[in-house]
Amino acid sequence: MTRIVRNDNPRVSIGLPVYNGQHYLRQALDSLLSQTFHDFEVIISDNASDDATPEICRKYAAHDARIRYVRHDVNRGASWNFNYVFGLARGVYFKWHAHDDMLEPTFLERCVAALDHSPRVVLAFSRTRVVDPDGNTLYTYDERLRTDSPRASIRFHDLICVGHPCFQVFGVIRADVLRRTPLIGAYVPSDRILLARLGLLGAFYEAPEHLFISRRHPTQSVRAAKLRARAAWFDPANEGKIVMPHFRTLYEYIKAIRETPLPPDEARRCYGALLHWIAADLNWARLGNDVVHAARQLSRRALRRIRALNSTTIARRNSL
Repeated sequence: MTRIVRNDNPRVSIGLPVYNGQHYLRQALDSLLSQTFHDFEVIISDNASDDATPEICRKYAAHDARIRYVRHDVNRGASWNFNYVFGLARGVYFKWHAHDDMLEPTFLERCVAALDHSPRVVLAFSRTRVVDPDGNTLYTYDERLRTDSPRASIRFHDLICVGHPCFQVFGVIRADVLRRTPLIGAYVPSDRILLARLGLLGAFYEAPEHLFISRRHPTQSVRAAKLRARAAWFDPANEGKIVMPHFRTLYEYIKAIRETPLPPDEARRCYGALLHWIAADLNWARLGNDVVHAARQLSRRALRRIRALNSTTIARRNSL
């Protein structure tokens, strides 16, 4: 096999954070290396995998110099790993890629062409085909958001008020624009917050073809853990902490509007979109559930402390 020479100034950097990805990693890498657009690098950051992931990565890196493989001794969580690969990126454009997803061969070519064509576009992606563990098509995702609008408030409204699975976070993004954001936060749902921030900074382009392939399987984080439990997937330090994901979402949306330089009328419209988000029945219920869950956790902790204190008191009395 001919070894491909590395370009130290690639147009596109692809960050692939991974933990125990042996089942689908080869297919993900094959789909990247089969792209019709070749001027890219792949940065693999292994979050202390204990399966065959290291062997797979080293084998691919040995045959294609565009691949850089970094292995860590400790699993620092998905948020840290996603941001780590971006910190190593050298390209003008950047793309995150999950170890279990795939791309059709023209994905990068179409996205790079869109970014090259229009400076106002900050993120380019495509429509999505969703597959099962064996690669069989389950359905195509064709929901259209108005993220191509010239108005930031319209883009922001649809990104926060219209239900969507955040596939766009795996699009091709202008690296200089991405650096203006806090990246992937160590909380749920920081990917959605990042998209909202990017939408405030510029328009998105969506190719009409289904060039992005998202795999559904039982070990995915969104399927393997409930919403609050996923906080530890983002950052192991969140394990056992009281988390209020919907209040955190509200706080981050407000922060995004305040930190983005917007014309006053557009900022007001963005706050109006946020009021729309709050007024939704499900969000009122979710905000309420945050309070209920937090109160239950606090009650359980208080009860454990009381029991521990009682046990200590009884033990001291018995020792007298």
